[in-house]
Amino acid sequence: MKRVAILISGGGSNMVRLVEDMQAQGYASPVLVASNDAAAAGLEKAARMGVPTAAIDHRPFGKDRAAFEAELLKPILAAQPDVLCLAGFMRVLTPGFVAQFAGRMLNIHPSLLPKYPGLHTHQRALDAGDAEAGCTVHEVTPVLDDGPILGQARVPVEAGDTADTLAARVLVMEHRLYPAVLRRYVAGDRAPVLL
Repeated sequence: MKRVAILISGGGSNMVRLVEDMQAQGYASPVLVASNDAAAAGLEKAARMGVPTAAIDHRPFGKDRAAFEAELLKPILAAQPDVLCLAGFMRVLTPGFVAQFAGRMLNIHPSLLPKYPGLHTHQRALDAGDAEAGCTVHEVTPVLDDGPILGQARVPVEAGDTADTLAARVLVMEHRLYPAVLRRYVAGDRAPVLL
């Protein structure tokens, strides 16, 4: 069975859905949830679900991303994951880190990539007058939010939407899309999931 490690920075709602789906469907085993913040609420949720956790605070490392990643790698490599899933992990990873997991690291992003890489995606969609928004699961490459697309889910932009109301509807679809992509991905199928 494929082994999956998940990196988070906050509440971990996508991580919870991934773990629930793996545990219910039995297609992969969640072997680690790690965070760059020991106070991330998702760590406690993962522990309650029986998944080992680790926290490596990025702050003491200042701008030395490589030193932070060297510490982060220790629990990840010890867990021996086949796949590494980023689920709201809010640190930009160096090309050296990404290279170690080339072709086996996934990320979920709250826009219809290639539109709106980076932050403030929902406000940017509203400012552009887009008729729809959504989320994308992609393979991670050294270029931010740029790897091969493995799945997308779309939601209509509604009259009166704010960044918060749009984000809430997109999050519902994130929780459906990410497990669907992971199930297909661990089976060796990289055809995009479209919801």
